[in-house]
Amino acid sequence: MTITTLSRKNIQALTPYQSARRLGGKGDIWLNANEFHSSPQLNLTQQNFNRYPEAQPQALIQAYADYAGVKKENVLVSRGGDEGIELIIRAFCEEQDSVLYCPPTYGMYAVSAQTCGIATKTVPLTADFQLNLAEIEQQLDGVKVIFVCSPNNPTGGLLKREDLLTLLRMTQGKAIVVVDEAYIEFCPEATMANELAHYPHLAIIRTLSKAFALAGLRCGFTLANSALIDVLQKVIAPYPIPVPVSDIAVQALSKEGVATMRANVDEVITQRQWLVKQLGHLPLVEQIFESEANYLLIKFKEGQHVFQQLWEQGIILRNQHTALGLQNCVRMTVGSAVENQRVINALKAL
Repeated sequence: MTITTLSRKNIQALTPYQSARRLGGKGDIWLNANEFHSSPQLNLTQQNFNRYPEAQPQALIQAYADYAGVKKENVLVSRGGDEGIELIIRAFCEEQDSVLYCPPTYGMYAVSAQTCGIATKTVPLTADFQLNLAEIEQQLDGVKVIFVCSPNNPTGGLLKREDLLTLLRMTQGKAIVVVDEAYIEFCPEATMANELAHYPHLAIIRTLSKAFALAGLRCGFTLANSALIDVLQKVIAPYPIPVPVSDIAVQALSKEGVATMRANVDEVITQRQWLVKQLGHLPLVEQIFESEANYLLIKFKEGQHVFQQLWEQGIILRNQHTALGLQNCVRMTVGSAVENQRVINALKAL
């Protein structure tokens, strides 16, 4: 008997999520985790650390509710959006239930389900990276939670709003529909937050990691109707949000902080457009997929070779070659103007 064999069988079989930091690399240009290239200048204002924090810091809840245009009872704050994903599975799925997701998409939906011992079902996106609603409807038996991502990671495109509404109508009284909006600041008009009043089984995942440039803070939010939030409150850790995290997050959600975020978004969109134009001139580029986020999915004629050559030069991108339908594809975070120019120069040299 070893420690490994004492662990749960599903954990023994689990392949952990390959995060950017887990994959490693030795570089000076990191464009593999969809982070912003620099940090906002925020300083701690709270100095009292001898007491446990509020279970759900009310100043932070109110600040995010005001920002998102919802009521404070519609907001749960968690350790990044990833914790929100796992909380929903833990709160709603029993042993006989399953989770459905639509690859190619964010890998944590499957990993979180498998960690909890919950079976998964997959309904691949269509050739144009949209929901296959007919197939989803056929697969709904036993499904308790459905995860979709819009803008979708790693493809970058939005799911059609009417398809999301059809999915919500299709699943009423049957399953929780989770719309992951980690990148919604880059296309705020596409949010589903204004549909919460109509669909009690809708949950939305948000984060400060991307446009707010606070990936190191690990602060995320779940938006949902109060009854769903109340269920999640039962399973979340007693003190999930450290005082320094809530302190910095409230500052990021201030009028000045939101203005900084919007300036970040404008910079990213400008740089994304520049990258698309530059990449379009390169003969080794086969396709640039339309993006509404802070990254581009690029199909190269020899994607594996391109990824490895840039890796060896210290330019760390995200290899998507093994993802469903993404052979020879590489995902590139939109970096600073200097970083983006370095990438283009390196590609030209190939």
